[in-house]
Amino acid sequence: MIDQRLLTLRAFAMCGTVSATAELTGYSRSAISAQLRELQQSLGMRLLVKDGRGLRLTSTGRYLVNQTDSLVTEWDRIRSEALTAGGQTQRRFGIGGFSTAASSLLAPLASELRTSRPDVQVQMVEASPERCFDLLLTERIDLAVVVAMQAASHVDGDPRFELTPLLDDPLDVMVPSAHPLAERETVRLEDLAQEPWITAAPGSTYHTLFTAAFTAVGVTPRIEHEAIEWETATAWVGAGLGIGLVPRLFRLGAAENVTRLHLEGPWQPTRRIIAAVRSGTQDSPLVRSSLECLKATARGILSRS
Repeated sequence: MIDQRLLTLRAFAMCGTVSATAELTGYSRSAISAQLRELQQSLGMRLLVKDGRGLRLTSTGRYLVNQTDSLVTEWDRIRSEALTAGGQTQRRFGIGGFSTAASSLLAPLASELRTSRPDVQVQMVEASPERCFDLLLTERIDLAVVVAMQAASHVDGDPRFELTPLLDDPLDVMVPSAHPLAERETVRLEDLAQEPWITAAPGSTYHTLFTAAFTAVGVTPRIEHEAIEWETATAWVGAGLGIGLVPRLFRLGAAENVTRLHLEGPWQPTRRIIAAVRSGTQDSPLVRSSLECLKATARGILSRS
């Protein structure tokens, strides 16, 4: 087994403070401090030194953390293979992801696991990609669903994670139901350049997708409003303030005065949805069955849409 105190040291290396480590791991600040102190004593190494009012890793501590990646991966592999060999399943399974994935993909997965694996305690977390990867490393969750573009800056080439593509989620256009184009099933971006657009703020993943889509067709959109949440953009479209893009996975639900149109043409904005697990756990039966469930759910949503 991997000493929990070593995992706490790894978490501290990511977070940088005892308070942030406590928040991420779910332990109290005093418990984190005690674990770090006990680890130093048991190893006979000075892993941390005071830095102002906080702590920082020594060169020895940093080296130790960097060398534990392969150790943790190997333990995860052994643990997964041991469960498989004995026909057993882990008792707790944590899953996390961004808002759309949490409602459209993770909720059906949790429901399926409650039926097929009643002995497994399933816990869900809605979180940003950065936090999802931190939660994976601290073993608070075992599987995360994120947008590939958002994940790239955190795990691109990182051997600590195994990534699995789930689906390419196209972006559709939302228009007010009274809009002249609302009667159509599809529309081209070129036809919408002069419309008042609602989009995400510059620098965000979705603003990048939005800009790249119009650049590809050689036109400049007229942006009038910025919204952070899909629900906000949907409400603004319904109020007649403009039109906007929305992922196929996002359900409009009971949104009033909003019509969804599919985009046509040679270049359509699409976000890739991926699943991430810790390296070494990808072959566990629970992870494999969960990935298959996620893929099936995604295919069903896209086909119905």
